[in-house]
Amino acid sequence: MLTVDEALQKVIEHAHVRPPSPVAVRQALGLVLAEDVTSDVDSPPHDKSIVDGFAIVVEDLARGVTQFDIVEEVMAGGVPSRAIASGQATRIMTGAPVPAGATAVVMVERTQPAPGGATPLGKVAIDEPNATPGQNIMRRAASLAAGAVVLRRGSEIRPIEIGLLSEVGRSEVSAHVRPSVAVLPTGNELVSVVERPGLGQIRNSNGPMLLAAALRAGATTLDLGVGRDNEESLGRLIGRGLRCDILVISGGVSAGVLDLVPKVLADAGVKQVFHKISLKPGKPLWFGTQDCDGPSGASCPRLVFGLPGNPVSSLVCFELFVRPAIARLAGRTADHLRTVSARLAADFVHRGDRPTYHPALLDDAEPEAVVRLLPWRGSGDLATLAGANALARFPAGDCEHAAGEWVETLLL
Repeated sequence: MLTVDEALQKVIEHAHVRPPSPVAVRQALGLVLAEDVTSDVDSPPHDKSIVDGFAIVVEDLARGVTQFDIVEEVMAGGVPSRAIASGQATRIMTGAPVPAGATAVVMVERTQPAPGGATPLGKVAIDEPNATPGQNIMRRAASLAAGAVVLRRGSEIRPIEIGLLSEVGRSEVSAHVRPSVAVLPTGNELVSVVERPGLGQIRNSNGPMLLAAALRAGATTLDLGVGRDNEESLGRLIGRGLRCDILVISGGVSAGVLDLVPKVLADAGVKQVFHKISLKPGKPLWFGTQDCDGPSGASCPRLVFGLPGNPVSSLVCFELFVRPAIARLAGRTADHLRTVSARLAADFVHRGDRPTYHPALLDDAEPEAVVRLLPWRGSGDLATLAGANALARFPAGDCEHAAGEWVETLLL
């Protein structure tokens, strides 16, 4: 059987970045840029004040001048109409252009009105003996220069980037669109979440869980409902799911009489890449691809994951394999497996011939991260997983792990 790393490598090899499309900036949150973005303006477009205060010739203060005639007021959005000379000041608001001749701005808290004055606006007394040239002035183009690249291809578009794109006049960008993910839980035993299960029945928890996980990973989703354990039902729903970039099936991939998924997928033209890996929980994982033609004839295979039906197994396999595939299709270079090393909070005895991902609570407060294992009762124990924020990984083989030992931990 393949190791987790070998299986993930095969998934990544088949996960081709989806072609970019023009996207309105307001709808681009979470997407990855497919172009370099340049600024069409200088920012700020002029030397501006970064405080409310008074623009002066700062050298006057060094000569002992402390009172200045106020010759003008300039608000944000306004433009100075005159230069200032020695002994003069312009009352200025944050963001307003600095008048010609001014070499510093003194914040209003360091000033007070003074009697007299040669202008109708009066006089101001300034108590700032240590003022320096350029103080409280942001120079033109200090943030952005026209023609400069402000965002690089491959950048993820966060709220910060939305603001920056708007600042440089972009209402639309070229970006890699969200991958589409179809989710199909299978099994005759599954009933709706609004039904009370009868004997031999369980509610469909995997479907809603995997749809939510795909949304959180940055995909759009298609809920296919529940596939029953017959080839006609599975074939019809799998056919719909294969219109998406990724099809995630839960259940029906082990070795039981009603584990029909691999056969139905083969009949639909999906080629198996691997089946079963060295992992607990999640050994029955199935992965395959279906060829399709993308724009300009480019090959962009659809990815199909057959996850085990037990909920913990399903989620572990999603985190280890489906989430990185979604990231890769969306143009992200990292596989988004976030791992940290943490010290075990208590002794733990591991038994088994496969690497195990154990539900755990990670406390990553300084100085060292600590991981506490939860009392897990197996791959059907979704309630314990709900209390976890991480999965602690233990290598294959029987081993006694001592408290304080470093353990690799996957963040959920």
